[in-house]
Parts: sequence; C-alpha cells; structure tokens
Amino acid sequence: MKTLRLALAVLLPVAAVALPAAQSFDRNTGRSAREYRVVHGWPELPEGALLGHVTGAGVNSRNEVFVFRRAENSLASGEPAGPVMRPAVLVFDGASGKLLRSWGEGLFVLPHGLTIDASDNVWLTDTALHQVFKFDRSGRLLRTFGERGRPGADKLRFDKPTDVAVAADGTFYVGDGYGNSRVVKFSRDGEYLLEWGSKGNAPGQFDNPHSIALDGAGQVYVADRYNDRVQIFDERGRYLKEWKSADLGRPWAVRTSRDGFVWVVDGGAQPDPVTGRARVMKLDRSGRILEAFGRFGNYDGQLVAPHALAIGSDGAIYIGDVSTGMRVQKFVRR
Repeated sequence: MKTLRLALAVLLPVAAVALPAAQSFDRNTGRSAREYRVVHGWPELPEGALLGHVTGAGVNSRNEVFVFRRAENSLASGEPAGPVMRPAVLVFDGASGKLLRSWGEGLFVLPHGLTIDASDNVWLTDTALHQVFKFDRSGRLLRTFGERGRPGADKLRFDKPTDVAVAADGTFYVGDGYGNSRVVKFSRDGEYLLEWGSKGNAPGQFDNPHSIALDGAGQVYVADRYNDRVQIFDERGRYLKEWKSADLGRPWAVRTSRDGFVWVVDGGAQPDPVTGRARVMKLDRSGRILEAFGRFGNYDGQLVAPHALAIGSDGAIYIGDVSTGMRVQKFVRR
C-alpha cells in the first residue's frame, strides 16, 4: 500500500494544504457534525499495483466490495484500442480490505458503472462496447444486453450506457447515457418496457444521465451530470422534481441507502480542477443536504474526480476516483 501511495503522489501534482482527511457538516446550521475519517491502508493491493480509473463500486450482502476499474486503459488517449487485459473487477473484503478475488480479464474496453442487486448479482456497463452485463458474484456471465460495438437508440441497443438500477421485483433501468440521453426500463426477463428522455435541459431531458438509483418507494433518481442536477421520476418515467443548487454542484453519482437517504457525489466541472467541489453529500428525500464531507486534493481522504459511490450495510462509504485520482477509498464515522 505504501508503494501505491507514493505512486499516486507522483501522479497527482496537486497543490494542497495539509487539512483533516474529511469533515462532515450541517449546511443548514453551519455547525460541524460528526467527522468522517478515511480508513488508511484500505484496500490491500499487491506491492506496486495501481488500480487505474475506478469507475464503479458496489457492496453486496456479504460485505464484499466490488471495484470496477480501467487498469491499463486508464492511460489511453481517447477511446482505448483494445480490451482491458488485467482483471477489471476486483473484490475486497469490506472489513479488512483484503483482496478476495478478481475477474473480467479481456471482457471490457471502457468500464463505467457497477450496481449490485438484491440477489448479489453484479451489473456492469461499458461505454465503448455499448453494452450492459449481468454477472453472478463469482464472475459468471448471466446476461448481456446491447450489441457489441454497435451503438443505437432502439429497443435492443444503447449508446455509451452509464449505469443500471434494479428494483426489488427485478425490473431494471439503464442510464443511456453519453450518446442517447435517455433512461430505458426493462422487465426482470430483459423485455423492453418503456423509455424517457432526450438531449436537452428541460424537465425530463438529460445531458448525460450519468448515474441512476431507486428508493424504497420506487422513485428513480438520475444524476443529470452536465445539467448540474438530480432529476426524480416515478416508475413510469413521469417527472416529479429536480434538485439543483450551487451546494449540490455537478452530480456524478447518486445512490440511496437503506435508511431512506440519498447520497450524491459532486465531481465538479472536470477535467478542470475545481477545488470547491469533489465531495460527498447526504440528502433527505426532499433534497435537503444534511451532511457533506471531502475536498479536492490528493491526500488520504481527499478526492480528485469522484466517479463511483457505494454504501455498505454498516454505513461505510466507498468512493472511486477517475482522472488522476485512480484509487478507491473507504470512509467511516469516527
């Protein structure tokens, strides 16, 4: 792990002042709340290993943390010419950070989103392949959606899909994505049901639906990245409301927790460094920011381009960094 930290320090020539690793606070009162701290040395990686861009993360019922990464394709200028030849999925023990297993060599070109459903299946998206994949927890491929390398806007194809959200009944939603700016809903058997959205900034339109999540009431939360907002819909795609403010910034990822809260990562207007961004926020279902932590930088507990967000059943928060961040960090309350 020491080698990893040294390598990151070389990769990230970011001017930063030594500050506490992470601080949560109540934006409504201005008073400090309980601190979050980064777990130093989590995860455990082989000596000298680098993750590359961490684009997806999720935690299953066994407290196994799945990390989706671009490995050597992180260094490509533009879209990589070939697949990621190292394991694209790494599975860590949530408590210890020990690497349990890895898989996915040669299967992906540009990894993006990772979601774990109630049956511990792992859903992955690849923006270069224009496909969505469903695996079991051991890495056995169960289903593939979309046509490999052929973008489209019909019922069978995607254009750079970003993320998946799976409902309790097995129906699932695909954020589609960089190309189509729509959300597509499928039955549990993979049958096309409906879609909504188009390119734009009006209610119900998107400029890259970058991340997608569901709450217990079936509401659909979409991180509408380049429109700097989160939009909320019902299960039929009917627009309900949006959250947009200077405090919320530019949402890159959205997830819900079992206790009914919504979590948002503000990645800022990357790739230009925006030192006021790069933070994690906890919101209630009215959109009120209850807590926030993190800041821009390359020290432990700081973030550069937070892209992936996962929440463990024990309340641990996992954040994956792309751009020059290239790491995953675990945060817990003090």
